[in-house]
Amino acid sequence: MPSPDFPESLVDLADRAKALSHPARLAIIRHLAQHDECICGDIVASLPLAQSTVSRHLRVLQDAGVVRVTPDGPRSCYCLDRGTLRDMRGSFDAFLKEPKESITPKESITTDA
Repeated sequence: MPSPDFPESLVDLADRAKALSHPARLAIIRHLAQHDECICGDIVASLPLAQSTVSRHLRVLQDAGVVRVTPDGPRSCYCLDRGTLRDMRGSFDAFLKEPKESITPKESITTDA
């Protein structure tokens, strides 16, 4: 849900960052970066987590567009969406360089005089 207090671009960036905000998800991303594509069982074997927990984290990454899934019979193959990751990096770089818009609307800024 967009926040009326912040520009949409910041809300989108925060939502994407939220998908990366768990160490298990970062570990999954690293695993997929090293293996290009793999099934959930391979990811589970590389982490100290139950299969259901890994699946839940994969779903968060998939919903954020960071991970793509391809059904392969009874299994699913997972891989990184490197385009989304490049876009995220570009968004963070642009945010940190020179803001094109103020962080908050000027009307909501108050000063104590």
